[in-house]
Amino acid sequence: MPSASRLRRLDTIVGPFADLLLTADLPQLPDARRAEVVEFVQRRANGVPSFTRFGLTVIALLYRGVMAAPGGRLVARFLASKSIPLLGEYPRLIRSLGYAYVWDRWPDTLPTGAAS
Repeated sequence: MPSASRLRRLDTIVGPFADLLLTADLPQLPDARRAEVVEFVQRRANGVPSFTRFGLTVIALLYRGVMAAPGGRLVARFLASKSIPLLGEYPRLIRSLGYAYVWDRWPDTLPTGAAS
């Protein structure tokens, strides 16, 4: 079992990108709900098997590095909108986990993230 500090490190890598992506995709999702979804995505990312976790961590670090640069959040959103081999799987993972959680937990949610 990974140590708690190791899990937190992955949270600081995955969480900001998940928040960025869900804010862009579901702009009317209330902040409290989005935070809950981001926590879920982080928990799921922490639970992937070791080899997959290694790949996830490498790609997540690339996106996190882009986000840290000036104007990087826009670049990260642009990259997330493209179907780039291998790198495009990371935004797809975040979206699939986030969307599944949103519409499972709050089935009346509209495509903009607003409650109906």
